[in-house]
Amino acid sequence: MSVLAIDAGTTGVTALVVTPEGQIAARGYQEFPQHFPRPGWVEHSPEEIWAATLAATSQAVTAYDASGQGSLTALGITNQRETVLLWDRETLGAPRRAIVWQDRRTTEICETLRAAGHEPRISELTGLRLDPYFSATKLAWIREHEPHTWALVESGRYAIGTVDSYLIARMTRGLWHVTDVSNASRTLLFDLTRGEWSEELCRLFAVPMDALPGLVPNWGAPMVTDPRTFLGLTLPIAGLAGDQQSALFGQACFEVGDSKCTYGTGSFILANTGSTIERSDAGLLSTAAWRSPEGELTYALEGAIFVTGAAVQWLRDGLQIVGSAAETAAIAATVPDSGDVYFVPALTGLGAPYWDPTARGVIVGITRGTTRAHLVRATLEAIAFEVRDVLTTMPAVSSLRVDGGAAANDLLCQLQADQAGVPVSRPTQIETTGIGAAFLAGLGSGVWSSTDELRATSAVDRVFTPSASREAADASYGRWQEAVRRSLAWALP
Repeated sequence: MSVLAIDAGTTGVTALVVTPEGQIAARGYQEFPQHFPRPGWVEHSPEEIWAATLAATSQAVTAYDASGQGSLTALGITNQRETVLLWDRETLGAPRRAIVWQDRRTTEICETLRAAGHEPRISELTGLRLDPYFSATKLAWIREHEPHTWALVESGRYAIGTVDSYLIARMTRGLWHVTDVSNASRTLLFDLTRGEWSEELCRLFAVPMDALPGLVPNWGAPMVTDPRTFLGLTLPIAGLAGDQQSALFGQACFEVGDSKCTYGTGSFILANTGSTIERSDAGLLSTAAWRSPEGELTYALEGAIFVTGAAVQWLRDGLQIVGSAAETAAIAATVPDSGDVYFVPALTGLGAPYWDPTARGVIVGITRGTTRAHLVRATLEAIAFEVRDVLTTMPAVSSLRVDGGAAANDLLCQLQADQAGVPVSRPTQIETTGIGAAFLAGLGSGVWSSTDELRATSAVDRVFTPSASREAADASYGRWQEAVRRSLAWALP
């Protein structure tokens, strides 16, 4: 009765087997390469994502089979959002690499559309902003720069999709071309109020509607994997959601006002707004959270931060001053503070609440006495500052639920509590993105009968309470804001 969940993230794929008690019985993980063909460009190979999916799933299934705990009932998929892929409907081969959500190449396209006066209408329909973050401008770039590829999209040979729809196509040997509302609502092509693809927006971005995936509910859809292509497994794909909505579901944020913060490649703060679309003038996004099999839409308000965990990865791979993300807490704890060093990790621009694609990373305050420990601590502090930036624009929260890989870092959680000024609650299972996909699939296949049953499986590991004075927290936050101002509008088109 256990559920297989696949979390196709930005830097790797995680596969989990989740029991009816909500426990992780087996796990697999496989990284895949990041491609940076030009400054500000980020791409993934679809074939490498698929290979990582097979490898991670094989690890998890093999470990679960060896444990003798029973059979698998269903599959749930969650994925990095906004990344856009093309593939051949017949061969399932990809004609080009995926353009990743972090990619900034469409900044000028966004500026052109904004200058033409399109942004207010786009925001009204989608709840989003004109920013390179979202999928439609990436498609506009392909149409403009790769006309031969685009001609095959228009002829119907190539399909357009997000990572979830690509994986489903691969798992079903091309039988299904679908996505869900949580992914569709991040494309700039989705009418948030109607809950359907928008003909008006497809015309604006010149995207043929018949190239887009069909929309299915977030749980209980009828797709089934083909064992010939998916490791011999025949499983209903009973749950789907973009990674941040999946984490919201995995944190059991089922009531209006429930909120969470996920620390991943970026960090994303989401609050459940129920059946109401909440609009923000402070840089937050209105988005679809999930749709039930009965058609009921639940919405969320989101603050999207582009680089948090990726900053730690940069310390490891770019600067090579840490060996692993896990050791950052110990290194940062060797100094009492950052030594007045502030790091703005605008490595791919800034998201909420600034929305400046031309911002770039800045480290200020370096002296002869600055050590790698100060830089590592400044990186952890930057994550806490970025989340505070978003929280100041949201309705007041009395506590913050956190998850994702960096939530295991006690120092980060304490810094977050100090900056947010509210308790930070960490669950026993911090991989709630994958847990959310399992919950959706289990709800769609009968493993759990209700959200009340799902809520009963959640448990809190630790609550971090603010320990720093508000004066000290506010003073360091003020210095952070000054550093942010120095990062803005650096890489002008």
